[in-house]
Amino acid sequence: MKTEAVDLIMFMGQSNMAGRGDFRAAPKVEAGTAYEYRAVSAPDGLLPLKEPFGVWENDKDGVYEPGMKTGSLTAAFVNACFQQTGVPITGVSCSKGGSSILDWMPEQAYYKDGVRRMKRCEHWLSKNGYIIRHRLMAWCQGCTDGDRGMDKKEYRECTRRFLHSFMADCGIEVCFLIQTGSHRDNPELYVPIQLAQEELAAEERNVIMVSRQLKTFAGRGLMKDEFHYCQEAYNLTGDEAGNNAGKYLQSLNTGKGDVAPEKKDQEET
Repeated sequence: MKTEAVDLIMFMGQSNMAGRGDFRAAPKVEAGTAYEYRAVSAPDGLLPLKEPFGVWENDKDGVYEPGMKTGSLTAAFVNACFQQTGVPITGVSCSKGGSSILDWMPEQAYYKDGVRRMKRCEHWLSKNGYIIRHRLMAWCQGCTDGDRGMDKKEYRECTRRFLHSFMADCGIEVCFLIQTGSHRDNPELYVPIQLAQEELAAEERNVIMVSRQLKTFAGRGLMKDEFHYCQEAYNLTGDEAGNNAGKYLQSLNTGKGDVAPEKKDQEET
């Protein structure tokens, strides 16, 4: 049995992680760069990762949105991350459009589904001779809570509770945080959510902000509606996030510290 090291990444959140773009305009993922573990629809093996990522992963007892995932940032993310680390990624999809942070609390179905998917992937990889180098998550969520007027403190503390619990339950080392974008027609609507995310990234050593780009795309004409983005925007965000995630992982594996470059700069000033 061939032994191969991989980084296991859970891709989680709401619609802008699930992806509402056009998979035909997403980058291709070269063979050996990344795999998708389909914990729901094909749990007995790995498949080459491609867009639309996670389209078949629908569990009626958890995350269920058939036909909604049309093109995401994931392919661009794994390409950029692999360029930095040279280590293949095993990606697991668990994202639900329209979900509030309250839907991800430990007692809720989406949370439990995420744990199930992570554990199934971990078990399959270990049973089949893969070495899991890092257990990680990429998280992008917050528009629904902005729409509902959740204040900054409540969102920050609910997200903190979710992350602490989920990362402990799944042995996840780092959450790569992709900041919520801006509402196309009301640019201030999601500012409390964005500020809460900034505070979490500053306060939690294992929460690393890897992209703030989504909030720039309304002014660049790269939004398809009030909440969602064209595939070009997902590609740009995934590339930035994956590049920064890969640099962070390289800093761990070369013994140069466990602080993201951005945080390291802040601590040295």
